[in-house]
Amino acid sequence: MNATSKRSVSEFNNELKLKGFNVFRIEDDSSSTKIYSRKDFYKICLTTGQSVIHYSDKSFKTDGETVLFFGNPHVPYSWETLSNKYVGYTCLFSEEFLMLSDRLEMLQQSPLFKLDGTPVLRISDEQRVFLNSMFENMIREQQSDYSQKDDVIRNYINLIMHEAQKLEPSKNFQQNQDALSRLTNVFLELLERQFPIEGIDQPLKLRTAKDYANNLAVHVNYLNRAVKKVTGYPTTSHINNRIINESKALLLHTDWSINDIAYSLGFDYPTYFNNFFKKATGTNPGSFRKSIA
Repeated sequence: MNATSKRSVSEFNNELKLKGFNVFRIEDDSSSTKIYSRKDFYKICLTTGQSVIHYSDKSFKTDGETVLFFGNPHVPYSWETLSNKYVGYTCLFSEEFLMLSDRLEMLQQSPLFKLDGTPVLRISDEQRVFLNSMFENMIREQQSDYSQKDDVIRNYINLIMHEAQKLEPSKNFQQNQDALSRLTNVFLELLERQFPIEGIDQPLKLRTAKDYANNLAVHVNYLNRAVKKVTGYPTTSHINNRIINESKALLLHTDWSINDIAYSLGFDYPTYFNNFFKKATGTNPGSFRKSIA
């Protein structure tokens, strides 16, 4: 596969994919949050500050206390930072990073990372000091020349997970207004997580309302009814609009052929993509690319 078949998300994302792991202090990151693809990595954050964390159909608000958060690439989540000063640590790692040990099964079975699990934990000052040391040790190992440092880092991840499972989960989850709103929010977050398309060898997998309904374990009619009632637009409209926006970005920012773009967006045949694009925009992909060249 040639170099142009990969779409760059960020240098940080590319570096992370090579190693399968990265840990850093939040306050050392000039942009406050590293840009990476959440589709690929588990995330553990130890943070102090004001924020709202949306995880699946739950929302959790922190008022400046320290929390430990576990993010799963298979569960939609988002993070709103409310305070100007936000400190702590972030650890990102892939399933492949843990595959060399017996810890992957523990990760997949842990209630910390499950859809209906307990991803946010309140941390006392004493616990924060201990967990700070774990993250600092991972940073130190990451920067070292020790040939077995990956094994040492896996041990620290394992230890943090064990410590977390000893704690009581936070009870301060605030449910959204109703079941239809919760389902719609999860759908919209899941839709956004399918993008950007990073390579023609990683085509869009969820293309239809039924695909999303199956992924969310609900009947497609129930999903359609929820989305239409909450947003005023059908599920298919949201999906198609997002695909159109992504196709425009690919036409503008890559040199992929129109055929490659069509396949990457889940179209079986380029003619299907051409018809889809023209119906939505009034022009075909080739003409659109030339008009912005």
